[in-house]
Amino acid sequence: MPDIATQTENAPSDEGLSELEKVVWQAWKAMELPEGYHAEIIEGAIEVSPTGRFSHSQTVHLLREALGEFLRGGDFAARNDTNVVHGGSSWVPDLFITARDPERYVTDDGLGLSAAGVRLVVEVVSPGKRNQDRDRVRKRRECARAGIPVYVIIDDHDAQGTVTVLTEPRSDKGDWVGVHQVPYGTEVTIPEGPAKGFTLDEAITGPRRA
Repeated sequence: MPDIATQTENAPSDEGLSELEKVVWQAWKAMELPEGYHAEIIEGAIEVSPTGRFSHSQTVHLLREALGEFLRGGDFAARNDTNVVHGGSSWVPDLFITARDPERYVTDDGLGLSAAGVRLVVEVVSPGKRNQDRDRVRKRRECARAGIPVYVIIDDHDAQGTVTVLTEPRSDKGDWVGVHQVPYGTEVTIPEGPAKGFTLDEAITGPRRA
């Protein structure tokens, strides 16, 4: 996969999209949501989600602090609250890693960053079947199709809590070759990219549950 430093392609606003995708894209751009909500386009459908619960935001906060310290002084940084765009899809990851200066990846319409500049995405699963399916299945496929190198799922709602690290995306199949899953309380290390060597442990997720 090309190194991030050599990639300069910005995502077009609606070039290359089907007529239906263009309609969905324009509808998404025109949406005005109440405070505390955001809209995403996932597998061709607009999905509106509220701000997460405290436990969700606390996990994201702890992870961003830890990743920020790990990446300090380097060329990459952890971000959130930003649209990541690939083709006709747009997501707002709970956390992602991109260039510390990501200006070259800002989309032509200025609404977000191209997925070409994203090296890792983290999703913290929210309660409810629809939310769980979004992070475990639909976003998992979208990130693979976009060729994002690492996708991490922190899941309070799988058994007693699990962390899944997905690597080696297959963009043609919307799936991943490398799948490593551990229960809460077990260390798992990011194997590649700017966060290579970063360990997720119970300081982020809490201890193994009974």
